[in-house]
Amino acid sequence: MTELFYFSIMVSKNTLGKSERLKRRKAIEQLFKKGKHFSVFPLRVSYAFIPYIETSLQAGFSASSRNFGKSTDRNRIKRLMREAYRLQKQPLQQITIDKNVKLALFFVYVGKELPDMAIVSEKIGVILQRLTGIVNEAATQNT
Repeated sequence: MTELFYFSIMVSKNTLGKSERLKRRKAIEQLFKKGKHFSVFPLRVSYAFIPYIETSLQAGFSASSRNFGKSTDRNRIKRLMREAYRLQKQPLQQITIDKNVKLALFFVYVGKELPDMAIVSEKIGVILQRLTGIVNEAATQNT
């Protein structure tokens, strides 16, 4: 029984809790004002190293109402992005903890068609790999 308990503590859950979501207006404004961005179509990601966010990694998600008039479509896209991010964020989260940096991310869906999970998951994976490299570079420049 105790072996199972220790195993469950060691394995981290792939969650996306409230503290991991980028919600503070000040942080979001700072992110878009001073942050950097790049695109991996159909997603655009903005990122910034913000020292006053709660956790080492926070993310926000958005879909344009210009391209998707129905809120159900926008909510579906955001749900797909959150799920793909939640399943693949572990390496980036671990590196931000190891390098002691606080990274804020904001994903914006800029495509004009409703995506499926495979496309969103693939593109989020590419973005997170690129961000892992960016965090490594930034941490080595600061030391």
